[in-house]
Amino acid sequence: MRTWGRSHNRLVSAVENDPSGTPAGPQPEPIRFFGTTWVDHSGGYTARRVGVAVGSLATAAAACLVLRIAYDGLRIADVGSFVSLLMVVMFAICSSLAFRHTWSAFTTRPDPDRQASLRGLLAIGFVGSLLAYFLRTFTEAPGEKLHRAEYDKAREDYEKRTTRRTGNPSKKRRR
Repeated sequence: MRTWGRSHNRLVSAVENDPSGTPAGPQPEPIRFFGTTWVDHSGGYTARRVGVAVGSLATAAAACLVLRIAYDGLRIADVGSFVSLLMVVMFAICSSLAFRHTWSAFTTRPDPDRQASLRGLLAIGFVGSLLAYFLRTFTEAPGEKLHRAEYDKAREDYEKRTTRRTGNPSKKRRR
């Protein structure tokens, strides 16, 4: 909703007039497990990064334990060495593809159609995604670089739109 400001003639957003103190302009997009603490690294940002690193590594270790139990179940069932080998190779390939996909999603927005088509593969290779989260938390919150670039661009565009003009544009010198 937009309203006209009383002391000037420029269009003012309703958020700008909000007495609750909500800042005007674009708001940062929250990141999973971090909210918006990635903007200024406040609100336990470091503790959250440590927690995500420990949590993702512990979950990956637990997942590998479950996969080991499943492999032992196949071995006990005596399904044959080909099926056992096939299962190991399938999880290895899917985990490596999931790692690569998750890692690249931290720097660029993934295509929604491709994301939907890879959903099954990413579910099978969830260990790779967990390891990508673990490794990324050593440098930043996973996806922080992408979100920061988008947020800075949105703030810059907002500042360009809201800055007031000075002078009469009809008297502008031609180059």
